[in-house]
Amino acid sequence: MKVEICTTAKLPPRTEALLHKILATPPREHLRGIERVRVVDEIKDFRIQASQLPMLPGLYHPKQGSQAAWLEVAINPLLPRPRAFYKRLLPRLSFKGNFASVIFSLIGQHYYLTLRHSVKKTQLESSVRAYTEKHLRVWVQKENSFRSRLFKPFQPTLERWARALQRHASDKTKRAA
Repeated sequence: MKVEICTTAKLPPRTEALLHKILATPPREHLRGIERVRVVDEIKDFRIQASQLPMLPGLYHPKQGSQAAWLEVAINPLLPRPRAFYKRLLPRLSFKGNFASVIFSLIGQHYYLTLRHSVKKTQLESSVRAYTEKHLRVWVQKENSFRSRLFKPFQPTLERWARALQRHASDKTKRAA
């Protein structure tokens, strides 16, 4: 798979190596048919409303005719350039995770649109979200092997707490409505 970095923004160091690590996480079959990944400043596509373009972090371009499918990732939504130092710091610290989640969601779109034909259009968004979470979890475990081994025994308890909090929040919203 070809990686094109066509951005004028100053990227964090080793971004291309990070991209190759991210692409090595999902199975090869899920990447079949994707020709390239292009990293740009911002996405420019005539099919999308101009008001949505500055905030769009990624776009999947499906196969059209003889042109193979490809992925486009925008850096400006992931690394905004405000003047204040502390407002620049947080996006830089969360860049790896956000970049990985955008790539995994685009790969998930490709997988569910081209390789899995049993998914209905109404189930597509939830399927892609589950795909992204699954592969992001695997990637984080590979990236942070010491931390993941350290917290592995606590993970079921933390997930149970998270489900209970989600249930509690949904009950509150139901009661408020």
